[in-house]
Amino acid sequence: MTGSDRTCRILIYSHDSFGLGHLRRCRAIAHALVEANRNVSVLILSGSPIIGNFDFRARVDFVRVPGIIKLRNGEYTSLKLHIDTDKTLAMRSSIIRHTAEIFDPDIFLVDKEPLGLRGEVADTLALLKERGTRLVLGLRDVMDEPELLVPEWQRKNVLPALRDLYDEIWVYGLPQICDPLEGIAVPRSVRRKMVYTGYLKREVPASPPSHEVASLTEEPFLLVTPGGGGDGEELIDWVVSAYERAADLPHRALVVFGPFMPAERQSEFWRRIERIDNMSAITFDAHLEWLMLRAEGVIAMGGYNTFCEILSFDKRAIIVPRTKPRLEQYIRAARAQELGLVRMLREDCGRDPATMVAALRQLPFQQRPSEVVVPGLLDGLESVNRLVRPWLSGERTPRVRLAHRRG
Repeated sequence: MTGSDRTCRILIYSHDSFGLGHLRRCRAIAHALVEANRNVSVLILSGSPIIGNFDFRARVDFVRVPGIIKLRNGEYTSLKLHIDTDKTLAMRSSIIRHTAEIFDPDIFLVDKEPLGLRGEVADTLALLKERGTRLVLGLRDVMDEPELLVPEWQRKNVLPALRDLYDEIWVYGLPQICDPLEGIAVPRSVRRKMVYTGYLKREVPASPPSHEVASLTEEPFLLVTPGGGGDGEELIDWVVSAYERAADLPHRALVVFGPFMPAERQSEFWRRIERIDNMSAITFDAHLEWLMLRAEGVIAMGGYNTFCEILSFDKRAIIVPRTKPRLEQYIRAARAQELGLVRMLREDCGRDPATMVAALRQLPFQQRPSEVVVPGLLDGLESVNRLVRPWLSGERTPRVRLAHRRG
C-alpha cells in the first residue's frame, strides 16, 4: 500500500524505572498521533507497573517489560521478580528487540534515554537503522544541570548514538525556558537534528472519573499533587502543616498521594488530613487531567507532565521542585517563575508552615499562565504530528551498516 492507504507503525520506548512522567508523556503523544492520522498504529514499550490502569485509544497498545526501579544509592533492582538485575535487564532487552523486529516500525521514538536503561535499546537502534526506520530521540525541556549530565552521558557513551544513529532530536519545550543540552559539547551535526516542539498540550479524558473522585470536586478546591508520589512526601507534609496551622485558608485542598508513595507515609498523612475540616485525599486516579481542570489552583512538585497540565488548563500554581537527585524540576520552575507562569517555593528553605500559608493566601491573586504571551508555548503535539507527516507514506530505504566511529 502507498500514500494515505498505507498503515504506518510507530514504536515508542519508555523505560519507566520510576514515577509516571515517561509513560504519561508517551501516551499523550501516541493519542495525538492516532487522532490526527487514521493510518497510524502506535505500540508503546514500557516498564511501568501501572500502565494497565490507563485507558488507550484505538490503534494504541502497549507491551510491558519487566519493571526495574532505581534505589536511593543509584543502583537498579528488579521491581517484582526475585532474580538478578542483569538477568532482568537481559529479558527487557530481548523483549524490546524482538518486539521491534516483528512490529517493524516506520518510526522508533525513544523517550529521554538515548540508549535506553543500561543500554537496553542499543541493539534495537542498530537493527532498525539498517532497516531504514526513522530514529527519533524525544527529550523533555530540562534534563539536568550540565555538571551532572556531562559525566553521566560520557559514562553511557551517548554522544556517538546522537551523532550516528538518531535522525532527529525532538525537544518537548522551548529554548527560552531551557536548552536540554546546554553546557554539553555536542557536534554541530547533533545540534542540527534538534527541533523544539513546544510543550505537549493535554486534554481531558473522554471517560469520566469515578463517582468517588467526582464527588470530591463539587466544591472549589486546590489540587495538591506530587505526581507519582515516590518522592513527594516533603511537599505533602508542607501543605498539610499549613492547613493545620491556618483553618481559614481560602479553599479546600484535595491531596492526591500518587501510586508510588510508601503506604506507611500515606497512612500517616491520612490520619492528619482526617482531622482537618477543609482537606481531603485520595491515593491515585488515572484521570488527573480531569482533577486539574476542575481545580481552582495547583500545588505540585513541577515534573514535566504536571507543568504541561498547568499550562494546558491555565491554572495558577505553586511549584515546590525537588532538588535531589536531579535539579530538573528546580531549573524548570525557576525559568517558569522568571516568565511569570508559576510561583516557586524552595523546599530547602526550611519548609516553614507560615511560608506555605502566605503562598496559599496569595494564590488566588496570581496571574494565570495565559496572561503571559509565549509564542508556541503549547504547540508540542501539533509539532509532533507535523514532524512525522513526511514519514507516514512512501517506502523505507534500508541503510548500509554504519562502521563504528570513536567520539
